[in-house]
Amino acid sequence: MAFADPLHKEFAGVAAAFITAGAADYGEVVAIADAFPDDGDDALFYDVWSAAGDRHIARAEDALAAGHERTGRGHLMRGAACYSVAIKPWFGTPVDQRMTAGFENCTAAFDRAIVLGPRPAERLAVPFDGYRLPTWFVPAADSKPGERRPVVILVNGYDGTLPDTYFGLGQATVDRGYHAVVFDGPGQGALLVRDSIPMIPDWGRVVSAVVDAIVDRDDVDTARIALHGWSLGGLLAPRAAAAEHRLGAVIADPALWGILDGMRHLIAAMGFPELAAGLPDLPDEVAAKMTEVILADRALTWRIVKRAFWVHGVDDLQGYLRAAAEFTMESHADGIQCPLLATAAEHDPLAAGAHAFVERVAAPATLLRFRAAQGAGDHCELYNRWLLNSSVLDWLDDTLA
Repeated sequence: MAFADPLHKEFAGVAAAFITAGAADYGEVVAIADAFPDDGDDALFYDVWSAAGDRHIARAEDALAAGHERTGRGHLMRGAACYSVAIKPWFGTPVDQRMTAGFENCTAAFDRAIVLGPRPAERLAVPFDGYRLPTWFVPAADSKPGERRPVVILVNGYDGTLPDTYFGLGQATVDRGYHAVVFDGPGQGALLVRDSIPMIPDWGRVVSAVVDAIVDRDDVDTARIALHGWSLGGLLAPRAAAAEHRLGAVIADPALWGILDGMRHLIAAMGFPELAAGLPDLPDEVAAKMTEVILADRALTWRIVKRAFWVHGVDDLQGYLRAAAEFTMESHADGIQCPLLATAAEHDPLAAGAHAFVERVAAPATLLRFRAAQGAGDHCELYNRWLLNSSVLDWLDDTLA
């Protein structure tokens, strides 16, 4: 994907994960990239991807009006995917109108699509801390109404939308014969964009609320409930599994021990290796110098200042470090009782500690590596999600059997 700006290329690359789910096609992504000027900015990035989404919605309306439900559903899914890519650069506070509008367009398209077809999804009411978690229960593609099946609860990461989770994980899950549950937790999706609810480290409580909402359903095999997290979900899912013991398996893609591990490497690279071990504590003058370095780097500004500050509800680097320190498996890993599958993509910096993660877990744990030669060496195996999903679901078939 020939976007000149590395961050734009990264955002557009997320669409590659949607191809196998039928929510994107390579040719359209390439066409958007080829037409994008080298000096195109974030505003134009939003405009071109939103325009692609608008085209899909218009075609969906025509298809549905003509009685072509499958085609209409496909265009709605592709529209949701385009809007989801469009809003990526616009994380941060104050919340930009483009983030709000693009997110609502993404959500509306997905919500329409997911209830179409022979096995429509069902919206669930999941109360949590005085509000509700936006949640969909998606039946297995080959199931009959009310048929009892194992369930996979899917956990998103730092900056994904609920549709992202479904496209990246959920479609493959229901196609394999599992029911799937997709939801936004605190600091994610609708709870972040609409309500500015920050992320919390105690994901055991979050996942327990979701399990509570499905455990009494006749169509749920309560002995075979799995949890699968990708990106930051590779930390949130095992953290939840350490406290929620009604799970039969947990998948971490990739396996993350803690958020601060990455910040320690960054601080050392900036010339302060002696301070890395002392995080989250950081002298004011060092924090100020680090903030200057971060703000001088477009990618770091987006990852830390725009995205992480917003997700954690903080407004400076020291506040972020203190919040991030709570997101760790330290003193929690021993609580995992179910089998764990950890993944590690060859060129994914977040997967660097996956092997050590597996070594530190007392529960039965398996490490699954993915290589660049397979087209699966990048973060969350975005360019070969079929390989990732097939491998994970094979493991899950065997583990829950």
